[in-house]
Amino acid sequence: MNDLFQRHTGIAAPFMHDNVDTDTIIPSREMRSGTKSGMSDGLFADWRYTNRQSRELNPEFVLNQEAFRDASILLTGRNFGCGSSREHAVWALREFGFRCFIGHSFSSIFAHNCVRNGILTVRLGAAQLQQLVSRAVDPLQSNQLTVNLETQQITVDDQIIQFDYPQRLRGLLLSGLDPIRYTQRLQNELDAWRENDMKVRPWLYGYGK
Repeated sequence: MNDLFQRHTGIAAPFMHDNVDTDTIIPSREMRSGTKSGMSDGLFADWRYTNRQSRELNPEFVLNQEAFRDASILLTGRNFGCGSSREHAVWALREFGFRCFIGHSFSSIFAHNCVRNGILTVRLGAAQLQQLVSRAVDPLQSNQLTVNLETQQITVDDQIIQFDYPQRLRGLLLSGLDPIRYTQRLQNELDAWRENDMKVRPWLYGYGK
């Protein structure tokens, strides 16, 4: 079973850097465990801390700032999560508390690893994304928003932004099932398709010789 994602409300933090790779998300030296736990301390370590040993927090880093310390939604730039295919980056982000990333684009492997850990990645156009960023950094406005995967909508007060998401991945997140168990739920449809295909293309099944 995977963690499911249906609807989430949280603080959105702006992190508008392009090509943030998995080694930036969690440097290899920070991966002291082969399990999902204990990874968040090394998240963005090169930016989050001013000193590796003392772990003194960098006050300039967005996630160390008062307004965004409890962020569970990250607004990102282009090609977020590129580089290595290792899942440790997603583990660190999930343990830190992130449930959703909203950005220009994501590495496909990273996006699939997110699904495996109950995290949603939403792609938006530049104008819509900039609206969310501008709102997040405006101290006079709320930096909280709601992401609803069932309706595929982002809601900020009375503003609604519609987004697209691959239906198979949507089914996995909404159900909390892993790909194998999700496919097993479709067994009747698969059997019906195979039965029809045997009539249409019998030679594929050893018939009609």
